[in-house]
Amino acid sequence: MKVDISDRLFHFRFAAGTSRGVYHTHRSWFVTLTDDSGHSGVGECAPLPDLSCDALPDYDDILRRFARQIETSGEVPYSQLINYPSMLFGLETALWQLGKGFSALDDTPFAKGEEGIPINGLIWMGNYDEMSRRLEEKLQQGFHCIKLKIGAIDFDEELSLIRRIRERYGQETVELRVDANGAFAPGEALQKMELLARYDIHSIEQPIRQHQWREMAHLCANTPLPIALDEELIGVNMPATKESLLDTIRPQYIILKPSLHGGMSGAEEWIEMARKRGIGSWVTSALESNVGLNAIAHFTATMYGPRITMPQGLGTGQLFTDNISMPIAIKGEEMWRLRDA
Repeated sequence: MKVDISDRLFHFRFAAGTSRGVYHTHRSWFVTLTDDSGHSGVGECAPLPDLSCDALPDYDDILRRFARQIETSGEVPYSQLINYPSMLFGLETALWQLGKGFSALDDTPFAKGEEGIPINGLIWMGNYDEMSRRLEEKLQQGFHCIKLKIGAIDFDEELSLIRRIRERYGQETVELRVDANGAFAPGEALQKMELLARYDIHSIEQPIRQHQWREMAHLCANTPLPIALDEELIGVNMPATKESLLDTIRPQYIILKPSLHGGMSGAEEWIEMARKRGIGSWVTSALESNVGLNAIAHFTATMYGPRITMPQGLGTGQLFTDNISMPIAIKGEEMWRLRDA
């Protein structure tokens, strides 16, 4: 097995704001596995600075060390990669493509170009006018599920924007999700969620910062609207700890990003554990290029299909000015795999 590694810097079409800061560029590493027959597969390793548990200063060195180990043994050291989810995701993707021989990674209706995957329209943080404009664009594009990132501007302004949406569109017409990215303080979170709940919000992602299990469990038990865990799952990679988190916090939903939450194998483990506990879930991308997004879409179709009805978070492929071309496209409010010519 031969392993080649390259990296590439992608540039955002706009300043992508979160409660942790603003992204202008994003670097990914691409791993190409080639077997003795000359067949190859490519995967993307895309850690997020200040968020991924493996976004380390020596990321490149660690990835290349694993690459040399794979070249020597011919096997991917899954047990050693458990704490390096973005690297594991890239290697899993490369292996999946190596086994299939093409970018269609499975035989689902999505992979055959027969079904689309419903996705939410993502409204990035910005000032009131910017978020209003982006909202109008998503509604005009046909999205019926809108996700608003909140926590960067004045909360009253964010409520005003949400109120404006609900004055025009009822919950039967537009499903609203909000993502706080841990922006609320534990003492104020419940009050803010009560205000949000007046506007028929589907769910709120990560209202308070992670690693506050007792406080989060209290919120989940008393919340006026469903809570979805996201950042809370980062770095929780051992099965026993995953079970402990779910049993302690008892969230209404969990959200899986393979690059952050243990690769595809780790995300699948989270999904199955949640199902056993009656906890809902959906999958989102994490600012990967179209290479990683393609793999995540196939993973989503495999885990939830056919005929997926829950909107997924796969709308990040249009963020970069210099993205990599892949046979996937957003049509209306769905992601589709393009049929091969």
